[in-house]
Amino acid sequence: MNFTRWSARLPGTQRRAAARTEPVVSPDRRGEGAVPAARAEQLTDDAPVPAVDELPVREVLDRVPALVALLHGPDHRVAYVNDAYVAAFGVRPAGEPAREALPELDELGLLPLLDQVLRSVKPRTVKSRKAPDGRSYTFTCTPVDVPARPQGDEASGGKGGGGRGGVLIFATDVTDHAEAAERLRASERSQRETAVTLQRSLLPQELEEPDDLRIAATYQPGGTEAAVGGDWYDVITLGGGRTALVIGDVMGRGVRAAAVMGQLRTAVRAYARLDLPPHEVLQLLDGLATEIDANQIATCVYAVHDPNEGRLVYASAGHLPILVRDESGVVLRADEPTGPPLGTGGWMHASGSVPLGPGATAVLYTDGLVERRTEDLDEGIASLQRALAGATGTPQVVCDRLVRSAGVTADHDDDVAVLVLQHPAHTGPDSELFRNAALELLGGVEATPRARAFASGVLTSWRFSRELHDLGVLAASELVANSLQHGTPPMRLRLRRTDRRLIIEVTDGDDHLPRRRRADPADEAGRGIAIVATIASSWGSRRTPGGGKAVWCEFALPRAGH
Repeated sequence: MNFTRWSARLPGTQRRAAARTEPVVSPDRRGEGAVPAARAEQLTDDAPVPAVDELPVREVLDRVPALVALLHGPDHRVAYVNDAYVAAFGVRPAGEPAREALPELDELGLLPLLDQVLRSVKPRTVKSRKAPDGRSYTFTCTPVDVPARPQGDEASGGKGGGGRGGVLIFATDVTDHAEAAERLRASERSQRETAVTLQRSLLPQELEEPDDLRIAATYQPGGTEAAVGGDWYDVITLGGGRTALVIGDVMGRGVRAAAVMGQLRTAVRAYARLDLPPHEVLQLLDGLATEIDANQIATCVYAVHDPNEGRLVYASAGHLPILVRDESGVVLRADEPTGPPLGTGGWMHASGSVPLGPGATAVLYTDGLVERRTEDLDEGIASLQRALAGATGTPQVVCDRLVRSAGVTADHDDDVAVLVLQHPAHTGPDSELFRNAALELLGGVEATPRARAFASGVLTSWRFSRELHDLGVLAASELVANSLQHGTPPMRLRLRRTDRRLIIEVTDGDDHLPRRRRADPADEAGRGIAIVATIASSWGSRRTPGGGKAVWCEFALPRAGH
């Protein structure tokens, strides 16, 4: 078969043809760097350089390790296959359409590609297709002109005629590369699964359920092509009816980011037990983040909800603003004050507050929910505000709607964490289960009897059992006596009941926190806190923002039916 018309299109033949026309460089000009010495010796050899048209192309192709096939006509009839092709797929009859003669191409989905090459007269390449023989090949399909053959020629299957368009298929074995790439992808999948497992194990398996808040959260790792990040959230009941909420994002991805996240989350829970103001918690976290990894930074919001105040007090370390929708549906963006991310050091954080009264909903989230490469971050936050304004229902329903409205799918390119909290407005029968009462105390010898009488009247009106009534009155009396002895005016006694507990709290103007100690038999004082700690389910104290302190205790209420 004469391949001279299309042989010149094979890779490299143009370079070899051009070599015949390159000027010969004499040995005395080798130093000029125009042609290497070996090249110059070849060109000055007396033996004639063979023309490309005269090369035995078929013999060359039969020895090429790559798979070569030549097809002609609109139905891609077989004109030629080389020895490597035969070794891979067996003998292929010449003159037959590729659909019948080369079923392997049909299985690989290459027949439509051959049609495209004929129509466009442009080469096409398909990378790393796995063939029926188990090997992987990269196929390059190049348009060629196939010359006419005489009638009865076997190579053309007995079909003569003029020249026609054809396709040269050149398939390179890339099995080793494909297997190496698959091993790499498997390793990356394994590492990602490890990071996701670590990430999920470090997040709270079940959210704590405060008395006065309804909370839902969701975490969705980035798509399969994205390594897991360090997003996290948590809910921590502080006692006295107060609840801490935290959400954060460790910069970076993979196991390292997840591990740093776990350390920060554990530290937040420990610092929260100290019942510090939000900005002091972030101050401690900032120092810890620097110790964990000086090159690792994280953003974080730490907030505390007190149902008595109806506000959310928070501090932010470079994190996105909290969004709050009030009872009427108006959404407020709480974006001040915001300090730099954790791990930067040298910054004094400050606390701010935003109203969160009955009927309000707040949303804490990470940047994966609002950040897009095609739009400004503020636009993403504004879109979330609009979505929150129209999102009603339970916290879980709101959470799901916000994620859907943001277009977050399984192949999202970043981690997403969302924490939704609602302060429900209690009406009807629930209003009897959530009650408040407070008494201002001026001090003096009459303060304790007044507190005892006030507590007795309130607990009686709330229809508590005699035992719980007596314990509540005793606790109120001891807390007020402790405040009178060690505190300063103004003083206030507050009683609060929920569907789960009775809370008694006394505040005063002195910021010295009490501690439980063992009183000697001869001591006349020092037993008040010990008595409260013994009779109550739990007790604690904290400094109040305006100066002073609050000391509280809780009594668990029996559940209905128990």
